[in-house]
Amino acid sequence: MFEDEKYDYLGAGLLAGLIVGTIGGAIGTIWYKKNKTMNADVILESVKSAFLKEGPIEGSWIEFSKQPLQKFAIKSKTYTGGITRLEDLEMVQYEFVADAYTGTVLDIYRL
Repeated sequence: MFEDEKYDYLGAGLLAGLIVGTIGGAIGTIWYKKNKTMNADVILESVKSAFLKEGPIEGSWIEFSKQPLQKFAIKSKTYTGGITRLEDLEMVQYEFVADAYTGTVLDIYRL
């Protein structure tokens, strides 16, 4: 009589643990994917490849620290970087701001 009850509690405990673990793992995975940011080097390489289509570049840089950015109601974390290239025998610098989550260039301007 007590043996059967012991196994019932054990089975119920294992089942409850399995369910809680599965749900916790799923929630953790969703949270991680939502909050994961791209590597700054990957974003810089993407911007450099776009500039290289128009001609050679002399230099490039990117800040590895993420900076908060808010435009109206939209909030995000961003990387800031720059590209230097020769245009009409003159060195020209461009600076860009890219979204840290998607890598999308949000703004680019000539200095």
